This record gives sequence, C-alpha cells and structure tokens, in this order.
Amino acid sequence: MLQTDALAILKTGRNVFLTGQPGAGKSHTVNRYVAYLRSCGVEPAITASTGIAATHIGGLTIHSWAGIGINKSLSREQLNGMLGLDRLVKRINATSVLIIDEISMLSGNTLNLVDQVCQALRKSMQPFGGLQVVFVGDFFQLPPVSRQDEPLPQFAFMSDAWQHAAPTVCYLSEQHRQEDDVFLNVLSALRQGTMDEDHLRHLQARQVARDESLDITTLFPHNADVDRINNTHLAKLLTKEHTYTMAGHGAPPLIEQLKRGCLSPEKLVLKVGARVMFTKNHFDEGFVNGTTGVVKDFAHDTKYPIVELRSGRRIAVTPDTWSIDPEGKPLASVIQLPLRLAWAMTVHKSQGMSLDAAYVDLGQAFAYGQGYVALSRVRTLAGLYLGGLNARALEVDENVLAADAGFLDSSNAAEAELLELNAADLLAQHEAFVANAGGTTAAFKLFGDKAPRIKKAKKVKEPKWQKTFDLILAKKTIDEICATLDRKPSTIMDHVDDLLALKKIVVTDLAHLLQLPGINEIHQAYQAGLKPEFLKPAYEHFNGFYGYDLIRLARILYAPQAQ
Repeated sequence: MLQTDALAILKTGRNVFLTGQPGAGKSHTVNRYVAYLRSCGVEPAITASTGIAATHIGGLTIHSWAGIGINKSLSREQLNGMLGLDRLVKRINATSVLIIDEISMLSGNTLNLVDQVCQALRKSMQPFGGLQVVFVGDFFQLPPVSRQDEPLPQFAFMSDAWQHAAPTVCYLSEQHRQEDDVFLNVLSALRQGTMDEDHLRHLQARQVARDESLDITTLFPHNADVDRINNTHLAKLLTKEHTYTMAGHGAPPLIEQLKRGCLSPEKLVLKVGARVMFTKNHFDEGFVNGTTGVVKDFAHDTKYPIVELRSGRRIAVTPDTWSIDPEGKPLASVIQLPLRLAWAMTVHKSQGMSLDAAYVDLGQAFAYGQGYVALSRVRTLAGLYLGGLNARALEVDENVLAADAGFLDSSNAAEAELLELNAADLLAQHEAFVANAGGTTAAFKLFGDKAPRIKKAKKVKEPKWQKTFDLILAKKTIDEICATLDRKPSTIMDHVDDLLALKKIVVTDLAHLLQLPGINEIHQAYQAGLKPEFLKPAYEHFNGFYGYDLIRLARILYAPQAQ
C-alpha cells in the first residue's frame, strides 16, 4: 500500500495498524496525519511503547499517558480511584485519536490495561472508549521485554484489546532506506523466514574481523560492550576534553523520562578526534538521526563542537531541545547537544536510524528481532561489515511470521476497498470524522445545521491543498504554483499526493506537466530498465541533475494506472 492510500484510510477515523518494512515511511505517514489533524483543530495523543521511542516523537510513553505506570494489572478499586484523578480523566476524555508508536515492544497485557482505562474513564464499552487508535510499528523488530523470572509476554496483536479494536491494516510497500536489490532480497528472506544458502553466502561475504581503523559505528546487543568501546577510544585521544551537561525544565518525573529516552547522554564528553553521531533530524542543516562524523574543532566563542561529516561538510553544532508536548503544550523539556559518541551503540538504540555503514556484531544476539533490526539499519550490503553471527540473530518468531501473512492479506483487501470508494463518499467520511472529533474542514458547511458545536468557535479553514488544487486545474506548472503560493516544490508535491489520495484529481489532470524539461528523459530511463519504485536510483542516474521533486512528479506521470 502507498503512503497516500494509508493516509486516506487514517483520515476516515478507522482504527489502523500502520506497518511495513524499515524505511517504508511509517513515521513520515504518521507525521503527515498528525499535521492534518492539527490543521483541522484536532490534537491527537502521541505516545510510544518505550521512553526512547516517546522521546523521538515528542510524546509520552503509553504507560504515562494512560496512568498505568508499571502496573501489570488493575483492580476495580484502582480503576475507580483513577476516576478521581481530574488531570488524567480530562486528558483521556479530551482525546479523539490515540497514536501508539513502536507497537512491537508493547506487551498484549499492557495494551489490555490501556483499553480498560480508556473504557472506564470515558465511560464507554467501545474498544478504547471510542477513540481512534493508531498502532504503528513492525513486529519483526524488537519484541516486548520481560525479566528473567517472568514468562515471555504476548505480542500486542495477540491481545483481547487488539482483537476488539479490529484495526484496518495499512502495510506500506514503498522503500526509502535500502535501494540495493541484493540486500533487499536478503532482508526480505530474513523477514519471511526463507533464508537459504545463497542469502547466507551474501552475509558471510561481509564478515570481517573488527578493524579499529574503520570509520564506522559498531552495533552490539549489550550496553556493556558499547560503553567499554566508547570509553576506551575517547581515553586514547590526547586532545582537550569538553563536557556538556543536559539541562531540564518542567515536571521532574517527565524530565527523567526524557533523560532516559534521549539518545544524547545526560553528560556528554567530547574531544577533537571523537567519533560522534547526530541524534536528531534536521534536514535543512544537513543531518539526520544516525548521521556520523568526527569532531574537528570547537568554536572559539561558544566552545560548541564543529563536526565534519563523512562527505567532508562541516557543521557547527548547537544545543537542541527534546520535549514532551502530547497536546501541543510542552510539559517538560531537556536541552543538550544532538550528539553521542559513535564508536559503538546498542542495537536497541539504533532502531529508527539509517546508517551509511556499520560494523554489526551479532555473536551475542539473544532476542528475536535483534538481527533484523541491526542489519536493516544499513542502507546497502556494501556498507555492512559483519562480525559475529549466531543462529538466533537469523531467527524469526513463528507467531509474528504467521500473523504477518494475515496482515498483508488484510492490507490488500483494505486497499481494494479504498479504490472502489467514490471520491465524494471518501471525502464525506473524512469530514464526518473531523466533525465528530470537534474539528473543522473547508467542506464542513455541507453538514448544515446538523454540524456539532465547535469549541471556542474555531474559524473554518480551507485545506492546505485547496490553492494548489485550483492552480492545477488552471493548468499551472509546479514552478508557477510555487511562485504564486511562495511554497517549496516538496510542499506542492505533498499537496498533489493528498489530492490524488482524496480523488480530487486524477493523473490526467496533470497531463500538462508532461512537457516539463526532464520528464521525458526520466521516463526514457524508466523504459530502459531504471526502476520507478525508488527515487534515489534516478537521482544518481542523472548525477543529481534532476531533483527529487521532479523525479517524484515524473514517477506519478509515468504510472497513472497506479493511481
């Protein structure tokens, strides 16, 4: 399923399980949905299964949001006691959309508790008290954690709460991280439990002894190995030491959650020559979570580090902020440099990153998913340097394997159902859900007197794509639309995606763009064998002469049947 189709389904208000392989665009799709909801005056609850994942998305852990803490069960007396917690009751009743990220690491028992709390505090027997729940993640990645003296927890999809919620599955099929066909084939085989000798030979060919001169990060299953390597390498540097201590503001318990979840350490010690990794996404500044480099100097005035990337580009790094603002209002924040030492890191903390190269040691892998997560962090097989590799690293949980086949079938059925929907009916579903959530859309007036009252008399806003839609129908080019609206091409292309998903336009409405310089040449490259599924091969094929936005447009115009 394409991201635009998943977004169209999310907007209907159905419960959704948004899944797909690493790099398929799950986070990007959720971010677009959150932006859409906020533009309509609807504030979603953004949560995650772990502190690290919650920090990535600026939300609470689901345990904190639901008020369940570390409880393994809730008695009737405890649930009744929660009804007296005004802040908790108000938060849960003010929510219409609950997003839970990294669902693979949330146990089925915990999901059942969240369901119980939502039903009790919202006084509704509907699943999750009538909220739209959006589960995000990939069950082939890291599973729920349990202590040694506890039985293995069940996956979230095995819980009663999941079954009652009956989420529509949106299985994203695009791939934006790995564009190496051989490596993709190996990862797919690992995911499907069909690894054969040929796949294993590709991995074994990447096995090398650890070379200290390799300028890449090492991934280990255990923290002890990571700390030992990072501290040893830092101690070897004879340059001056600079220390940066994290500052916190807000409620102490939430500050502690942020500190535990932040990939930048509470105390960061750097020296010239230190290998570091960025821990945040800042596309405009040239780095993302996982970008690596080396400290080359420190600014004379601020004493902040200057990091040289593998490309040779230098970035003057300044402090950044991580905050918890699940309702659009910061409850707590921490400030630190968006860096960590990067000679080594754990597989667990690498989840969600994209690395150009990494040395992966899976000799001590102890859990399902560790091997798959570690290997899928790397963009290409050539960037993988493999150390130890035990049998557990290549194993897939049989429960996940069986469930995944069902998820894929369900997603295909949901996609077929979406394609059969009349555009007007789909738009009406979107508008009805936003209205029920207390928000507004440009076409909200269609409901006439039956429209529910809107809090604070919010002003009706037209959709962000409306002006783009009008200009497309006026046969304006992308450049002309950008100039008229003072918007970037990427923003206009997002509008085009939304308009196609909503069936407000069809590809033939874009036919006047076929004459743009470069479109024909890109199409000829596709006809000659260049795969249109990915953007990067086309970008590299033309040595960067054509930008990603033009390639994105060319791909839409090349395959109208896909729309």
